[in-house]
Amino acid sequence: MKPTPQDGLDGRTFFTEGGLGLTFDDLILLPGHISFAVDEVSLETRFSRRIPLRAPIVSSPMDTVTDSTMAIYLALLGGIGVVHCNCPIEVQVDHVRKVKRFENGFIADPETLSPEASIADVDRLKERFGFSSIPITQDGRLGSRLVGMVTNRDIDLEKDRSKKLGEVMTRDLVTARKGVPLEEANRILKQSKKGKLPIVDAEGRLVALVTRTDMLKNKEYPDATKDGETKRLKVAAALSTHEADRERAQALVEAGVDALVIDSAQGDSTYQVRTVEWLKGRFAHVDVVGGNVVTTAQCQSLVDAGVDGLRVGMGPGSICITQETMAVGRAQATAIYHCAAYGRRHDVPIVADGGCSSIGHIAKALACGGSATMLGFMLAGTKESPGEYFYENGVRVKRYRGMGSLEAMERAGSRRYFVEKDRIRVAQGVSGTVIDRGSILDYVPYILQGLRHSLQDLGCRDLRTVHARLESGELRFERRSPAAQVEGGVHGLFSYEEPRAQRKS
Repeated sequence: MKPTPQDGLDGRTFFTEGGLGLTFDDLILLPGHISFAVDEVSLETRFSRRIPLRAPIVSSPMDTVTDSTMAIYLALLGGIGVVHCNCPIEVQVDHVRKVKRFENGFIADPETLSPEASIADVDRLKERFGFSSIPITQDGRLGSRLVGMVTNRDIDLEKDRSKKLGEVMTRDLVTARKGVPLEEANRILKQSKKGKLPIVDAEGRLVALVTRTDMLKNKEYPDATKDGETKRLKVAAALSTHEADRERAQALVEAGVDALVIDSAQGDSTYQVRTVEWLKGRFAHVDVVGGNVVTTAQCQSLVDAGVDGLRVGMGPGSICITQETMAVGRAQATAIYHCAAYGRRHDVPIVADGGCSSIGHIAKALACGGSATMLGFMLAGTKESPGEYFYENGVRVKRYRGMGSLEAMERAGSRRYFVEKDRIRVAQGVSGTVIDRGSILDYVPYILQGLRHSLQDLGCRDLRTVHARLESGELRFERRSPAAQVEGGVHGLFSYEEPRAQRKS
């Protein structure tokens, strides 16, 4: 059998010889042999040791990127959101609770009210959680006898919002007995043409709830990142290394958070090591992702402390000026390669954080060893990101700012830079705007399909194969000259339109 000729360089040679820091535009991946259809490509990966993903997309814990809405819809699409901590504890906890309540085969802790509560109480629950169909129990608590249900139909036309629910609730209810299989509960729900199916015990006491919305979403989003038993969506949340945030961690865990992400610009610190050890000592069932790191020595510090995942990147983000201001950091592709090589030896997944502004950049971040990519710029400006749209020079935009910007630090973002009490603050990020990108329900599937095509071109059916070939040297890299970078993009046209995600018909 003839030996296969090898062009380009293996990862080890490419990233270690010459001492030159390389980023995504500096390299190109050489193609492999295609023997499968693009629809056969799997993007399954891990966010941390115990949290698998169907899509290698993580939303950044920035206050203009991730709150409960982003976390909900990204989880439905197979990724995971990291809720930012640039807010009071109760606000962040509320975001986590909204995610955990959003989708669930059996909602084990539905909101309930008593017949003595008012329509205004329903309005408050709707404002907080986004729903207004509420089971009414005898004393307003779960585990009490179910006496009715209030839906939009019962209260929408009522002008007197102080009216008691006992006067407007629906009393003729379709219910199912405790222990009913989810499939049977969904069948009853569909047959009854109701929006909610209360689950009661032999004494008629409310024990759970099944919703039509969740039934439909289970079918519409089969790749959703959710718990196998409870069917609840998974969500991560950020916190700082300050001791005051230990109270935050406790509250987030009680709210059901699945992973805690330590939000620090430079992760190799005594403060972070202590925080990791404290978190793992008290919440062993919750994964902890540490960072940010860019060297193997930094990785070692956090892996030895017990992290379940590493966030890699120091200064490559579109709104980050750490490298320029502080002269400290590392080119992102090189950082990912070296940190991922260390992480693989210790079964610690790598989340590539920063530097991605296209599908190609994401593909390169994964090919360099990343298990997932954390996106800020690419998700900012979507319908699901926090903030309101406005027009700037005739273009519809949303605000996007780095957590090291002066604007963000005025709120609380300085906690991640150890400058909370500094009289003089030095910005490590900027504020700006990004163009309206539409909904992630269209945009993220477009990104994922592009990644499948990329893996097909590499001749890899899945990310596990990509990483195996990276380690064995079969995956080949080549440097790109400035002229080659120009050649690889759009050039020579008088004008053109950027391709955008196409909405499904």
